[in-house]
Amino acid sequence: MEAKHKKILQRNRTNLVRDLDPSTLYDGLLEKGVFTQDMIDEIKSSGTRRDQARQLVKDLETRGSRAFPLFLESLRQTGQHSLAETLQDGAPTIQVQPATPTQSVRPVVQPLPVSSPMDVDKRSKHVVPVYRVQQPSITPTPSPEREYFRPRPQGRTRRDSLQCYKMDASPCGRCLIINNVEFENKSQLSNRKGSNIDCDKLERRFKALNFFVEVKTNLKQKQIKHELSALSKMDHSQYDCCVVIILSHGTEVSHNRFPGAVYGVDGQYVPVQYITNYLNGQHCPSLQGKPKLFFIQACGGGERDTGFEVSPDEVEPSGGGLDDQTDAIPTSSSSDSLSLSDEVDARATLPTPSDILVSYSTFPGYVSWRDTQSGSWYVETLDHILEENSVTDDLVTMLMMVNNEVSQNSAKGLYKQMPGSFNFLRKLLYFQTQT
Repeated sequence: MEAKHKKILQRNRTNLVRDLDPSTLYDGLLEKGVFTQDMIDEIKSSGTRRDQARQLVKDLETRGSRAFPLFLESLRQTGQHSLAETLQDGAPTIQVQPATPTQSVRPVVQPLPVSSPMDVDKRSKHVVPVYRVQQPSITPTPSPEREYFRPRPQGRTRRDSLQCYKMDASPCGRCLIINNVEFENKSQLSNRKGSNIDCDKLERRFKALNFFVEVKTNLKQKQIKHELSALSKMDHSQYDCCVVIILSHGTEVSHNRFPGAVYGVDGQYVPVQYITNYLNGQHCPSLQGKPKLFFIQACGGGERDTGFEVSPDEVEPSGGGLDDQTDAIPTSSSSDSLSLSDEVDARATLPTPSDILVSYSTFPGYVSWRDTQSGSWYVETLDHILEENSVTDDLVTMLMMVNNEVSQNSAKGLYKQMPGSFNFLRKLLYFQTQT
């Protein structure tokens, strides 16, 4: 498909996902050669009507140059004129040439020779073989890809046939932001200048993604646990997702599932695996099967990454400045980490949670950089990636974009940072976006 047509589809993806009725299009798109039956079956299996619509549009972008005008034609033929007009307004008028009819090929059979009964014994030597003679034919109409489809190997699943989480509730879900800026003197932790900038950005961003956002500031360890416990006891049955964002100092602790810990303003920390356990399927039944997302802007330890040399062509100019600070606290040994048996929420016998994603601002064990004037590298990048790409890309793809962009930065011209995530999601996740 031509780039200009892809842009039109991407610009109108929200309207298409919301209003398109894909079930009425399948026969027409199959007949026109836009999709194969195999592809239609995969789109049908992607889930709800919205999921099927989203998958259809994604697959449509992979087809040939005739796919877009044929799609518009199918919309009009099925009575979806408003969508067709919306898409046509952004595209030049295209005359769709009718497909050239295909002339069928039939075998030509040569007649067997006539022989008398006296020639029976000689028949085996003189039988004229029957040949399948192919007559000249008109070239079949090419598919939108202008090539013939190869049969797909059995047992393989295309990545774009993965199902999507339901994300159409309004509001989509709750988002809790814990922003620890000012730390008590006894904690021996510095105040986190620039964190309020991060908090404001993420509050605006997740409100724009149709979440109900609640911000809690300067919480002690017990208060962090209390807020998470209260969130887990709420009824999330009317929502499709839950988000927890923690902006604080952090450290590395022993763990058996999710690494790292975040500090309360009193200098006491809560392991990330405790945090995730509050919302797992056992402790929060109304979030079972729904995505639970955790974004951690905190250091994973005290080690500083100086990076390694690469070709100048492989990196873009990096950012970072003299005001960069870290959220690092010296690594905690296993002897002073919280016991996994002191709370029900952290039993080591629980299975690995499903439908959970934890996104870290930095690789476990390393510091995370924050500019006192513009906020942390991770949050600043995450915010603008969500703003620019939520309409077209799923969450995991966007987090890879964040990883790549943050990895280009340098603190004080020397130190690097590499975000990452622990992903236990089972489906693709697309946020709601405003039209």
